[in-house]
Amino acid sequence: MWQRRTLPVILFAVGLIVMITGILGGEAAEVMIKSIRICFECIGIG
Repeated sequence: MWQRRTLPVILFAVGLIVMITGILGGEAAEVMIKSIRICFECIGIG
């Protein structure tokens, strides 16, 4: 039974580490800026 839970837990931990690394590196602001630009382009403002 523990073998079925090992892979999801490892993947979750790796994903969490990658997310924290990106947030601490300032990438969250960059992603937000890009998403705002894409949204403005979709509605024809930018």
